[in-house]
Amino acid sequence: MDALFTDDEVRFDETQNAESTPAPERAAPAADGALLDAYSTAVSDVVDRVGPAVVRIDVRRGQPRGGLGSGVIISPDGLILTNSHVVQNAKSASVTLLDGRVLNARVLGDDPDADLALLRVDEAATLPFAPLGDSSALKRGQIAIAIGNPLGFDATVTAGVVSALGRSLGASTGRMIEDVIQTDASLNPGNSGGPLVSSRGEVIGINTAIIQGAQGICFAVASNTASAVLGEIVRHGRVRRASIGVGVAPWTLPRRIALRLGLEQKTGAMITFVEPRSPADEAGLLTGDVLLGIDGRTVATPSDMVRALDADMIGRVVALDTLRRSERKRVWIGPKERN
Repeated sequence: MDALFTDDEVRFDETQNAESTPAPERAAPAADGALLDAYSTAVSDVVDRVGPAVVRIDVRRGQPRGGLGSGVIISPDGLILTNSHVVQNAKSASVTLLDGRVLNARVLGDDPDADLALLRVDEAATLPFAPLGDSSALKRGQIAIAIGNPLGFDATVTAGVVSALGRSLGASTGRMIEDVIQTDASLNPGNSGGPLVSSRGEVIGINTAIIQGAQGICFAVASNTASAVLGEIVRHGRVRRASIGVGVAPWTLPRRIALRLGLEQKTGAMITFVEPRSPADEAGLLTGDVLLGIDGRTVATPSDMVRALDADMIGRVVALDTLRRSERKRVWIGPKERN
């Protein structure tokens, strides 16, 4: 005969079972909360450390065009990094700190090719600053925090991740800015020139651009590029770049030529014009020649050539590997400083 239970006994037994066998999903909300708390704590800690070093930049009145954007103090004596398009060829600007102080600053150097500018505060003061990090150590998916003054709203913080690395972005000069960081941390007009910061509180990029109409596609100039530009401006008052006096376009190597010459690369940069009396002209380069390498570095795209022609090339004689009418040729060339 089956055992019989009253309704009360059944309810009591179900309660005991429920209490003695906790459902695994009951612990999930607590775990999720702990993770969210850790993320929030990481972001807020970074903002507490870096926020005071972020400034609003106002280009002085009297300039043909006024600009307003963000910047970040990178040294206690008042060096400030921002975007070139924020200063807009101005010689001076006013900077407003998080604590409300307004200080005068002069533009030490402006590099439109990388959309970066360097300012220095005129007043003698020890200021809060944020250190530049090593952008080559970044990984996709790590936390990225943007701090700035979008649309005039001071000290605004957005957070996301590093979406991609090694992007290229066209500058206002037509030159490509290389090694750009893509992030989904929201940026708006006024964020330009502000820092993109890692969870360690280091500046990993200078926010520079958004894609209108796209959600979560924003860009920052990598901190290593900013560091190189900073060094050039401090030493020379400008950013020096080398030139050989050619225009180039992408070119795909025919498979039969690549196989015959034992070339691993599949593309190069075809010369579309040669500037008269330029280093390329003096070296005997012709329209239609294809650049394969310079100074031991592979040139697979026009951007590779631009990237290779840095300040270290100026005044040196370097090897240029080319392809002319399906035959490899090496010439020696002396890049000059680009005007």
